[in-house]
Amino acid sequence: MSYVKTMETTKIDVPTELLRIANPGATDFSTEVVQLFALELFREEKVSLGRAAELCHTLLATFMDFVAAHNVSPICYGLGELEEDRCTLASLGL
Repeated sequence: MSYVKTMETTKIDVPTELLRIANPGATDFSTEVVQLFALELFREEKVSLGRAAELCHTLLATFMDFVAAHNVSPICYGLGELEEDRCTLASLGL
């Protein structure tokens, strides 16, 4: 027996023209909007890459392709992490 967790959903009204501009080749606008929203949450560092993929019921590899297609790096490595790594290396004498 497998258990599939379902998420609560909310319906919103989005102008069709807006969706056509965002991706004129899309046939499933609902999926497109969810992926774009998840992408923006990831870009704003509100969710991880894995969580963003999970929220849009997309395989991680597929979502990574979507992220790359929108010129967003799947790697989040900011100045804080760089400084932490620098301190760790210094404490190790490296």
